[in-house]
Amino acid sequence: MVSAPTASGKTLIAEILCINSIINKHKKAVYIAPMKALVMEKYNDFKANYPYFTSAVSIGDLDANDSWLSGFDMIFVSTEKFDSLIRHNADWIEKIGCIVFDEIHMIDDLSRGATLELLITKLKSNEIQIVGLSATIGNANDLGKWLNAEVIESDYRPTKLQKGALLDSKIYFSMDSEGKAIGTSHSNSVLDLIDDHMQGSQQVLIFYSTKKNTENEASKLANFVGPRLAQHEKAKLNEISEKVQKVLEIPTEQCLKLSRLVSNGVAFHHSGLLPHQRMLVENAFKENLIKVICSTTTLGMGVNLPAHTVLIKNIYRFNAYASEMLETNEVLQLLGRAGRPKYDTEGLGLIAINAKKDLKKVFEKYITASPSAIDSKLAIAPLLRAHILSFISQGYLNTQAEIEEFMSRTFYGFQYSDKDRIKQVISSIITELQEWGFIENEGSSINSRFIATKLGKRVSELYIDPLSAKWIIDAVKDIDTINASENSAEINYDLMLLYLLSNTQELRPYNKPIEESNFFFPMYMRIGSSFYENYRIGEMSSVNAFTTSMMLNDWIMEVKENEIIEKYSITPGFLYSKLSNADWIAYAITEIFKILRRPQNRLLELRIRLKYGIKQELLDLVRLQHIGRVRARMLYKNGIKTISDLKVAGQERIQSLLGKEIGTAVIKQIYNEND
Repeated sequence: MVSAPTASGKTLIAEILCINSIINKHKKAVYIAPMKALVMEKYNDFKANYPYFTSAVSIGDLDANDSWLSGFDMIFVSTEKFDSLIRHNADWIEKIGCIVFDEIHMIDDLSRGATLELLITKLKSNEIQIVGLSATIGNANDLGKWLNAEVIESDYRPTKLQKGALLDSKIYFSMDSEGKAIGTSHSNSVLDLIDDHMQGSQQVLIFYSTKKNTENEASKLANFVGPRLAQHEKAKLNEISEKVQKVLEIPTEQCLKLSRLVSNGVAFHHSGLLPHQRMLVENAFKENLIKVICSTTTLGMGVNLPAHTVLIKNIYRFNAYASEMLETNEVLQLLGRAGRPKYDTEGLGLIAINAKKDLKKVFEKYITASPSAIDSKLAIAPLLRAHILSFISQGYLNTQAEIEEFMSRTFYGFQYSDKDRIKQVISSIITELQEWGFIENEGSSINSRFIATKLGKRVSELYIDPLSAKWIIDAVKDIDTINASENSAEINYDLMLLYLLSNTQELRPYNKPIEESNFFFPMYMRIGSSFYENYRIGEMSSVNAFTTSMMLNDWIMEVKENEIIEKYSITPGFLYSKLSNADWIAYAITEIFKILRRPQNRLLELRIRLKYGIKQELLDLVRLQHIGRVRARMLYKNGIKTISDLKVAGQERIQSLLGKEIGTAVIKQIYNEND
């Protein structure tokens, strides 16, 4: 268990232990991280530094055992991916000698901590060396005792980090014995900081509380940074700017805005960006072309960016009820992004405040504070539901007593002596899973064995929440009833299917309702009415979910991205994230339908339409590479409605419509020619 500041060499320790496993134990090593971007970064670094080992990365399909990974020494995966590999009984797992859990403090995370904690609990009793890495953890010894691990704690940081508060163009680095802050005498406004850094070939990373703030502030800073760029920098940035703009066939307003900013050496970074745009921005920052990034906390963890100075502009966040201060560990994590060994000899971490009365509070909570202790978030029913089904489905734990004993070995069991709460949660979940038909009881006593039904086992393998599966099964019965009714003509069947997949846990967060959804929703409320009547769990937000289904319906009806984004007040990243998750759930529904012996053709068709954003009439054309929603519609308008029509059209007409390069590639496909 290694707890040390950012950039102090934790990864090197992990690499040494992984290599020891490969060379001396003749076993595999696995590197697990919570973010896909971090997994990819570590994979690329390892592959470059140790080319004599075979290495692989897997962060995709959650319904596969990835048997191909058995041929590699070093494997890089996300937390959820490795958990799914265990559920699919990947045979190479028994050949692992060392597993590294990067950012192990994520056990404290409400949404993802349970998966990480249960995964570690499963593995720590095996003959596998576990390595935990964290930069911000106040109770490393507790975690070490739970893991039965040697604890290495260090405050060594190769690049000195100065932390301070920025107020009225003055930086305060310390407080005197009377509690008064001592500040510098020279001006240190944000623009002064940026100007100083650009003269020293250094960069600035600024954190904001909202996406809107990152975009607005980046736009303001671009006017200052752009004129100060060298000509060779502007030339390279213009090339990157063009790539940012062309990520989509038709750029959105956000794409155009980001493109303009990048050409001026500034960028914004948040979850609303498309993955390829995030990569372009991050790489340009690493190359010291982009001088300033305005970001939400998306850049607060893991990814190695060369920021000399980090400035946190807002230490408050709205939590749906009220504004509250950020947790100590989160702020320390953000400040820790400043000063990287490859680029700097020192780093500067600043917190912007608006009033002098806040100085003492900021110093005590963040600047002079040590990392806070982390706590297990395991005793939350929705998080445990899928995992308990997985235990039973795998035959890993089959009685309530076994599950309770396993839970006693978790970090939650280590931290809390009162086991009654977790027992109640387990008992409630087991009862639910039985009522839903996902597990069966082979006896009547508390120690009787539970086994997964065929349906329950498949739900577990599909890596979806059992509550989502229950919703799908109940709602589809109501869809049948509606289709059989006299008034079924007033219901859009595609929209019914989209609502079926949208009203799941996996599609959260849902869209905010719009006026149109409030008008149409009562008509569709009949779908799943028995579910809402019998399972008032309060975990689904039906109107919001219906709005998500309307957004997806607009997409498959070929409404332009810009129009969808404006109509639903969303970002391109949000839209494409929902499309990706919708594809996953649509696939899961087809698998559930197989067990229920229901036809899947309409769903399979819907998956293709969701992938390309097309009406049904374009399905044949998009089977060709390079033909997406825009080119397919253009061909259709010109009388070419099928692949057969393309063959009849001939080479000259195809190239006149698609251009020489794309036209030639399409011609080769339709005539099965080799490249």
